Order: sequence, then C-alpha cells, then structure tokens
Amino acid sequence: MHDDFYQMYLNEMEEIKPCSGEEQKDLIQKMKDGNESAKSRLVEGNLRIALEYAKEYDGKGVLLTDLVQEANMALVIAVDDYIGLDDMIDFDSFVRDHIRKALDDLIEEEKFADQTEEELAARVNVLQTVSQMLAKELGREATIEELAAKMKMSVDEIKGIMKIAIDAMSMNAENMDLDVLSEAEGIEIIETQDEEE
Repeated sequence: MHDDFYQMYLNEMEEIKPCSGEEQKDLIQKMKDGNESAKSRLVEGNLRIALEYAKEYDGKGVLLTDLVQEANMALVIAVDDYIGLDDMIDFDSFVRDHIRKALDDLIEEEKFADQTEEELAARVNVLQTVSQMLAKELGREATIEELAAKMKMSVDEIKGIMKIAIDAMSMNAENMDLDVLSEAEGIEIIETQDEEE
C-alpha cells in the first residue's frame, strides 16, 4: 500500500508539467506583482520536487502520506514567503530549505511523541504492578496516598498516571470485545437494557 500510494501520486504528477527555469522566473515576477494564478502555477510546477524531498525522508518513522502532505504545505508557505524577499535569494534553494526544515521538524515531533508515549506506558505498567503488590500486602486496594508513598511520587502525579490509564482504556474499549474487557482486573462491565414500557 505504501508503494502503491507513491506510484499513484507519481502518476498524478505526470499530468502536471514541471516549471522550466525560464517559466519560473516569469512566474516569480508575476507573483510579486500580485498575480494569484502565477502563484498557483508556481506551486503546481514544483509539486514533483516536494514529492522527491518527501521520499528522501521515507522510513524515518512518519508515514509517506504525512511526509508528502507536510512537504506540499511547506512548498505553499515557501512560495508565499518568497514574495517579500530580496530577488538575490535563489528560489529553488529557498524552497528546498523550507521543505527540508518542515520535514526535519515533523520527524522530530514524531520521535518525541513516540518517546513520550513509551514513557507514559512504562509508568502505567509500574503503577499497576505496585498497586497489585500493595493490594496483596494490605489485603485491600491501596489508596492513592499509599501508592504515592510507595512510588515516591506526589498524589497529583499518581492521579495523572491513573487518568492516562483510564483514558487509554476508554479509547481502546471501543475496539475491544466486552468479554475480553471484562476479564481485565478491576473492571466491571454492566450492560444496560432499555426498560419495557
């Protein structure tokens, strides 16, 4: 499917004529004079380049579809930003730098999000383990204060982790079988029935 998307998009690009150097110069001048159709053509004529840059970042943890979308958005912004710049700045270099920076930022954001998700999952797992251990020791469910003391964390931090766990279960519950969900420790499934009139 990944390669299919790329090939399909590439096929669509075949129908769009890339800008020649001379046409691009002409379009840039018209665009600076306020010609909106020149700006649209300049973006359209550089979509293939945006696709090539996006392809370079493939396999770095972000879907190719997202990379292409980000590269295209960066292209549009770069064309807009170029209007107010000095003519001495090379358009191709400006667009390339703009797109690559946007793609670098996207990769970094994804890495950070993945790391944060892993850290949160680890905290939830530790809390679950400590909670079960304390329940065995005490012969009852541990209070939040007892969990906080055991884990050397504040009550608010424990509440935050518990909220993350509950939110995650709520999101996953829609895709889980009720019987499977009911087997999870501490969860009771109550099915409501409409009252007969």
